[in-house]
Amino acid sequence: MRRSLLKITTAVSALLLSVAAPTIAEDGDIYLTAGAMVDVVGGTLVQNPALVIRDGRIAAVGTAGQLSVPDGAETIALDGMTLTPGFMDMHVHLSGDAGGNFFAGLSYSAPREAIVAVKNARKTLQAGFTTVRNVGAGGYSVIAVRDGINAGDIDGPRIFAVGNSIGITGGHCDNNFMPPEMQVSSGGAADGPWAIRAKVRENIKYGANAIKVCATGGVFSKGTKVGAQQLSLDELKAAVTEAHQREMTIAAHAHGTDGIKAAIVAGVDSIEHASFADDEAIALAKEYGTYFSMDIYNTEYTLAFGEANGVPEENINKEKQVSAAQRDAFGRAVRAGVKMVFGSDAAIYPHGDNAKQFSRMVKYGMTPMQALQAATINSATLLKMENDIGALKEGFMADIIAVSGNPLDDISVTENVGFVMKGGKVVKSAN
Repeated sequence: MRRSLLKITTAVSALLLSVAAPTIAEDGDIYLTAGAMVDVVGGTLVQNPALVIRDGRIAAVGTAGQLSVPDGAETIALDGMTLTPGFMDMHVHLSGDAGGNFFAGLSYSAPREAIVAVKNARKTLQAGFTTVRNVGAGGYSVIAVRDGINAGDIDGPRIFAVGNSIGITGGHCDNNFMPPEMQVSSGGAADGPWAIRAKVRENIKYGANAIKVCATGGVFSKGTKVGAQQLSLDELKAAVTEAHQREMTIAAHAHGTDGIKAAIVAGVDSIEHASFADDEAIALAKEYGTYFSMDIYNTEYTLAFGEANGVPEENINKEKQVSAAQRDAFGRAVRAGVKMVFGSDAAIYPHGDNAKQFSRMVKYGMTPMQALQAATINSATLLKMENDIGALKEGFMADIIAVSGNPLDDISVTENVGFVMKGGKVVKSAN
């Protein structure tokens, strides 16, 4: 009996310690309250939350009646708003823009791409996305932007940048739009297992903190069949082995069924798009623990505005092939229990509109909580950052956003984020 009481007392003491705020504030401490908070780990909605922010991290979590205000702390009251962890988008291209002429970006230098990425990084952060994975950009431009954000020179989300996307000569990750006499190829074009490994090493040499390969054709490349496998199994295994040896996560662009399966068997961490995933591919993903990152909103933008933006007929026709099939595969993958992350492919549609995908994720098979988890704890786990970001827990980075209303009742409220804090710094104040 005494042992049981001791266990209960210890458990209660631990709980009280977990919500006890520092009694005296340190310089820069913030006491944050709101109407509600989404607990993405427990899958619940917490009423009247209170958090203490110190040195960029969450020092204490509780409720307003339970967690006292440290003496001298700055207070931020977000009455009527709901807190969530900062959103995470696992598939963006910050150096590209959806509007304007489709071919304009082909003439961009690396410095020009970097400037575009600076603009789009700010838009993305203001929209509530505090962490992104940039899955391809020329000239290591987004790596430079990431380093500028980390140095405090510019505002933007936390970036995991792959450098050049890696794929076969003439494949989706190559530049096939120029005539042969110009001899243009992308920085990630390579053929054969050792050449692929060399490209992984080259990306890491120049600062990549994630890797991406193109296993199949794609929608927005020239002359590739969207469902056709491009990288062989041996090439995919070489890329995965090199990336994992260097402790990097690796994503595989893969629309087609054979390419999806080969990439999963090779050991990639995530499949991007997964448009034509059949039931066998979905079962493989579940068996191997592979994440699916499926961009099921942007088809609407492409089909509505692509022609006006100068997107060639070939690419619009490929988008039409992908659209319904991808949404069907998304629903089947969700029902099967495949691990899912949020990936929008922003650049195919305007940056800052990333959250429009949430409502489509719910429409095509997820609960609102599952959609929020895909953009928070699931994405953090994919990046091997699950003990640092993606949840509103003590000790985690203070990446916090707030929306008006309850996203569990109406997920579309995520499209209008009213407050953004990244690493304890307020970058967007509530009106």
